[in-house]
Formats: sequence, C-alpha cells, structure tokens
Amino acid sequence: MKTFLALAARDVRLAYGRGGATLPIIFFLLVATLYPFGVGPDGNLLAKTGGGVLWIAALLASLLPVDRLIAPDMDQGLLDQLAVRGVSEESIVLAKFAGHWLGFGPPLLIAAVPAAALLRLDATMLVRLELGLLIGTPGLAALSVLIAALTAGVRGAGALAGLLMLPLAVPLLIFGAGSLDPYGGSALKLLAATSLLAIAMTPFAAGAAIRAARE
Repeated sequence: MKTFLALAARDVRLAYGRGGATLPIIFFLLVATLYPFGVGPDGNLLAKTGGGVLWIAALLASLLPVDRLIAPDMDQGLLDQLAVRGVSEESIVLAKFAGHWLGFGPPLLIAAVPAAALLRLDATMLVRLELGLLIGTPGLAALSVLIAALTAGVRGAGALAGLLMLPLAVPLLIFGAGSLDPYGGSALKLLAATSLLAIAMTPFAAGAAIRAARE
C-alpha cells in the first residue's frame, strides 16, 4: 500500500510540477473558445452541441500526456527495480491510473464551468456534464494508461496512441454525450458501467503489456 501511494503521489507531483496538468486544461478551454467561431454565435446551436464537443475535448485532453505515463519509467529502469522488489505490474498500473486521473480529472471538472459558459450551456446542462465527466474521466484515464503501456518503447507512440485510444473510447463518448439529454438516465448508468469495465480491465491488460515489453 505504501508503494502504491508513493507511486501515485509521485505521478501527481510530476503532473503538476512540470505543468503536465496545465496542457490538457488549456486544450480543453481552447476547444470551448474556438468552437463558437466555427459554428457561429447561434446560442441554441451552441447549447445543443456544446456538451458533446466538450466530451470530445475531454477525450483528447486525456491523451495529451500519454507518452509520459509509462515510457519514461520503463526507459529509466524504474519498473524493473519495482519488479525486483516484488511490486506487481498490476499495482504499478493502478498507481499510474490514480496519478493520471488526479493530474487531469479534477482540473478538467473545474475547467468545465467556464467552458460551459462559453458554449452557453445552462445550469442544468452543466450539472449533467459535470456528473458525466466525474463518472467518465476515470474510464478515460484507465484507457490512457492502457494505451501508454501498449505503446511504451514504440517509435511514434504519440500518433499510435491516438489511433488505438479513439476506438476504445467511443462507448464512453457515446454514453457521455447521451447523458446530457434530459432523459439520459440510462445513458449515465451505461457510462458508469463502461467506465468501471475500463478501470477493471486496465491493470491486467496493461500489466501484461509491461511484462511483455520487459521480455
């Protein structure tokens, strides 16, 4: 447990200390700022489509630090040292997941407030958006760690990560956007189930990927 907490806390410190948590938030807000210029100032259109656009922005924001989640520690031999000490790859992945989500999830929830104002989302829609992001961003963080483990040590990992991540994240995106509907209670439940599935699957799949890369 101490090793898990230490690894998670280290990743959070690195995210905030290097400004890694800032880049996803800037990207998220830039999307919210630029989108009205692309579709025009129609408030009804912005309110109708803005929530889905913010979900797409959240998905892409979770991918921005993916090349720094696993590869640097693998290259520096940290993962090998932890393995020698008896720390399982699954525990390492869980710590990476916790650190990644804490590095971008809470700031993203805060940034959603001004982003919603820019897209003219009302208070009810904002509440639905925040609830959906609270449930869905852990799933996005889990998938990001999984993709980081699969692409660690691969040349051009950044572009490959996007190609692998986007198909896997489609269910989260669909249910997240669906939860914004006034009658989207079932979509919210499906979003929670999909997010939990991603969180449960990631430690085993990413742990196996790390072991395969080591061999």
